[in-house]
Amino acid sequence: MSPVISAILCLVIGYLLGSISVGVIYSKSLGRDIRTAGSKNSGATNMTRIHGMLPGLITFGGDCLKGVIAALIGRWIFGVPGAMLAGAAVLIGHCWPVFFGFRGGKGVATCIGVGISVFPLYGLIGLAAGVIVMLVSKFVSFGSLVGVTLFAILVTIIFGFWPIGLWAIWMDLLVIWRHRENIKRLLSGTERKITDKEKK
Repeated sequence: MSPVISAILCLVIGYLLGSISVGVIYSKSLGRDIRTAGSKNSGATNMTRIHGMLPGLITFGGDCLKGVIAALIGRWIFGVPGAMLAGAAVLIGHCWPVFFGFRGGKGVATCIGVGISVFPLYGLIGLAAGVIVMLVSKFVSFGSLVGVTLFAILVTIIFGFWPIGLWAIWMDLLVIWRHRENIKRLLSGTERKITDKEKK
């Protein structure tokens, strides 16, 4: 298989896997599309606030698993470049899923799955840092942003800017952009804490 075909295949498979929105599918099985409640986001935080801790954890795990599977398939097809391409595509698919009207999540769990699969040590460091910050600050968004940003910084320092660092920075910036409203609320002091509940 030619490098071009391999790269395209990694992108297509990654995007389609990302477009499987765990939160939307699961919430509909519970009787309410998560995109119609709370923050109207399909991610784990909104699932937790609307449907409870277990659905939230299942959503997080499923979204993370998408990133893991996409990166592993990409690596099998085209080595590390394939893992990076499929990882980028699965993140795009999660944020803008073709199967669900291009209304997806913010990409944190999927980004974690990709990071752990492609560069396990730095992915786990980023995850641990994010969880610690979240538990201390009580802000899921803040912990998420710290985790993905630390991953990007570590990867860039270790492997250089081109091409791996740029790839990690791009994923980080996409997640940051998807959290732009959260960032505004953090700065204004109106962001909800992890302990806050949504009204059903």
